[in-house]
Amino acid sequence: MKFLVTSAAVAPAFALAFGALTLGALVPGAAVAQGLGPNSDGPVDITADELEVQNKACVSVWRGKAEALQGQARLRADVLRAIFETRAGATSATGTGACGDLVRMEAEGNVYYVTSKDQRVRGDNGTYDARNDTVTLTGDVVAVQGQNVLRGSRMVFNTNTGEGRMVGTATGANAKSRPRGVFYPSKKSESAAR
Repeated sequence: MKFLVTSAAVAPAFALAFGALTLGALVPGAAVAQGLGPNSDGPVDITADELEVQNKACVSVWRGKAEALQGQARLRADVLRAIFETRAGATSATGTGACGDLVRMEAEGNVYYVTSKDQRVRGDNGTYDARNDTVTLTGDVVAVQGQNVLRGSRMVFNTNTGEGRMVGTATGANAKSRPRGVFYPSKKSESAAR
């Protein structure tokens, strides 16, 4: 069974309810995720222009300026696909499969991942893996912290530790598509050294 919400007025209402209470057959596994960002806890609040729920598959697809928020962390994309664990043998009151916790979110098109007001990453596609506490962005990846900029083709960010790893599609001196960073010295460090 699929459930489709397309009204701009109705979709935000479902998104607000998603984080606050379980909607049973409407939103599978509306439960608290592990952590979309460092120091994130509480519910994941998702909103978009359109929502499609595939109850038996325990998948909800959010289309059109989709955004998932948890604490200060946010994941934005054209399409967000939330995949929940499937509980074997369990069925809900409507006869559809019962779903558990969030397993992962897949982001497609114009992906932005923000962990704080001065740290953000953009890419073409992304995946939040709730079990491994990682966010992976691929494609043309640009990470920004203040004025500092990193570029590459794949970045994996650990949402618990705040550590990241950027890789490119080429290796070796003078090869294009290697990870590249531009870092600016802190003005506070300069004035303190004088």
